[in-house]
Amino acid sequence: MTLEERLIRLIETEGPIPLSTYMQIALHDPKQGYYAARPGIGRDFTTAPETSQVFGELIGLWLVHEWRAMGEPAAFRLVEIGPGRALLLHDALKIASLAGGEAFLKAAQLTLVEPSPALRLVQKERLARFNPSFARQLSDVPPGPMLLVANEYLDCLPARQFRRDGERWRECVIGLSPERSLVMGLAADEPRPPAGATLTGDVVEVQTGLDLVVADLASRKEPFRALFIDYGPADRAPGDTLRAFRKGQQVSPLAEPGANDLTVDVDFGRFARLAASASLDAHGPAPQGMFLLGLGAQARLNQLIKANPDQAEEIFNAAQRLIDPQHMGERFKAICLSSSGLPKPAGF
Repeated sequence: MTLEERLIRLIETEGPIPLSTYMQIALHDPKQGYYAARPGIGRDFTTAPETSQVFGELIGLWLVHEWRAMGEPAAFRLVEIGPGRALLLHDALKIASLAGGEAFLKAAQLTLVEPSPALRLVQKERLARFNPSFARQLSDVPPGPMLLVANEYLDCLPARQFRRDGERWRECVIGLSPERSLVMGLAADEPRPPAGATLTGDVVEVQTGLDLVVADLASRKEPFRALFIDYGPADRAPGDTLRAFRKGQQVSPLAEPGANDLTVDVDFGRFARLAASASLDAHGPAPQGMFLLGLGAQARLNQLIKANPDQAEEIFNAAQRLIDPQHMGERFKAICLSSSGLPKPAGF
């Protein structure tokens, strides 16, 4: 039975399901979900670490800087959520081993938050030198001081979507057409959007997973920094941003559940407000281009071009995509959540 057939049977039995439930199943079903059965990094989408090594290297420098800002703990959890093919940490740890020396590497206890068995195999092989351990979710990461990185993780957290219907708000749900195909519609009842949602425009998306991320971070007793890089507006709530991609092309979000990457824009303003309500410090969101330039992107780019003159154009173009406002530099944002009492993080 395909995932689509299972969803159809679920809807026939239980009635229409919220969009967030559909996203959760399509992306994260343990057997047939997109990330478990068909993760398409480099095929359906390309992330910053896949674009240029400069990205991971600058994150490595950031990690060393923040380890020192926390007082150079002799043991700390170095965590990445959604490591993909582990290129970010591969490049980051290569530079961190030079900038922070053996003391940094000896202190770092690498933990990867990754539920996909297929991706765990790739990550374990690429990062074998650092003996990574694995967790299914952030709440499973053992206690201790922590430095966390998550690149393009928040955008795949399922979103509830609400549409204005006259004076009312109604939730978007997935139901069935007379031909038993998946269709999007509006719930018959009128659930209010969650508290804290910005009710502007005619459509609002709310990722309740952001609340869980903040709650998991706030529950930690030791100092931590958590750097998130993703796409979305800095000064307004997202409207209707649900999209699906296959082989770099945009397709219908309801086509072949489990075969496509589903994504929404991140509401960085709400994420920062949730952090403040939990007594966490929030810095950003800052445009990715400005954040990377603040970490020394131009100097590192110059070093790479000087060392590899035959590849100068290729190296420059790849790094430029990360920084240029016309590419990833403005659309992508960086935000850092921290336990209280730490100095301002680098890049913000």
